[in-house]
Amino acid sequence: MSTAHGARARARMEVTAAIKDEARRQLAAEGAARLSLRAVARELGMVSSALYRYFPSRDDLLTALIIDAYDSLGESAESAHEAARDAAAAPFEHWIAVCEAVRRWALDHPHEYALIYGSPVPGYTAPDVTVPAAARVGLLLIGITRDAHHGPGLARPALPADLRQEAERMAADLAPDLPPEVVTALVAAWAQLYGLVGFELFGQFNRVVEDRGTFFRHAAEQLARGVGLVPGPV
Repeated sequence: MSTAHGARARARMEVTAAIKDEARRQLAAEGAARLSLRAVARELGMVSSALYRYFPSRDDLLTALIIDAYDSLGESAESAHEAARDAAAAPFEHWIAVCEAVRRWALDHPHEYALIYGSPVPGYTAPDVTVPAAARVGLLLIGITRDAHHGPGLARPALPADLRQEAERMAADLAPDLPPEVVTALVAAWAQLYGLVGFELFGQFNRVVEDRGTFFRHAAEQLARGVGLVPGPV
């Protein structure tokens, strides 16, 4: 790579980062629905036509911000999982570590959490390119459950007969090596995890739950037990 080419690449990365940072400031102040490329360009002292060379539309910028948010959340969860692994913790504790990392990230990044798990942005549909980043936490929870299934074992949850066919379909799509009843419980736990975090972040726990850290850990433990994880040695 030539020196000039390398300098242009670095300059493009710096401008792209500045655009994203300003967009995140707009998210915090105005919300995703009011994100405006013209406003971003104005705050950065750019003409709109120059900004369009980086992000051709508002949706392209939103997609980049969504992927960044999912990746940041995923990295936090994966770091917590690695720390639990280094401490030789049992899968049950790995699960709790990941859930608590999700909560910490959300509390530290409320506007980015709202972007990916809040109300849909009018007129925007997330493209398939967001899926790999969005799946990181879910795949991590599946992996923890898989480690338990192939290691110390799982206490399989009950599965109603009328849900068997759907459970088998989900298992085939998401984790063919796990029992269908476990996959069904995993999907429910995944939804409940983000519901718990969203309730705290968006104020639904106000005047209801005061010691929210302790409450959240208890709830995460219940989710772990729900998928069949049990406390104990590795």
